[in-house]
Amino acid sequence: MILPIYAYGEPVLRKEAEEITADYPNLKELIANMWETMYASHGVGLAAPQIGLPIRLFVIDGSPFAEDEPSLEGFKKVFINAYIVEEEGEAWEFEEGCLSIPGVREKVKREGTITLEYMDENFQLKEETFDGLAARIIQHEHDHTDGILFVDHVNPFRRRLLTKKLNDISKGKVDADYRMRFPKKR
Repeated sequence: MILPIYAYGEPVLRKEAEEITADYPNLKELIANMWETMYASHGVGLAAPQIGLPIRLFVIDGSPFAEDEPSLEGFKKVFINAYIVEEEGEAWEFEEGCLSIPGVREKVKREGTITLEYMDENFQLKEETFDGLAARIIQHEHDHTDGILFVDHVNPFRRRLLTKKLNDISKGKVDADYRMRFPKKR
């Protein structure tokens, strides 16, 4: 089932997400819905807070970047209770976007290599090192589980220039070719 993407301004996007256990209700169905939602929205990653669930779960599929980085061909993973153990390497800039912030793309600087501890969809504990675009996609989605958005990494001057766009998104004044849920008016 395709779920609505929660837009900038929804409080769940700013919460630190909770860990889950293997008996989390309907977990396999939830993961399947997240894949379907991500693909329908043309994303390469989707974190549970983006569909309104404050849990430490995200999915990524780096295949769309395989032409630039061949190691991403078939790079499709589920990350549960993920934590970055180490970030290292030379930081590099890349233009990022986010399904929760449609129409906004900005350069973000991130470390080139990360080591991540996480559970896979079968709750097998893993520790892996990722680099390049795989590391970047994981860092972006991992940030969602910590209540951080990519615009938080943009330099303060650029962020000030985005204020109107971000406010418009939170008010539902945005075009997206996928279902979205906007913050309730107070």
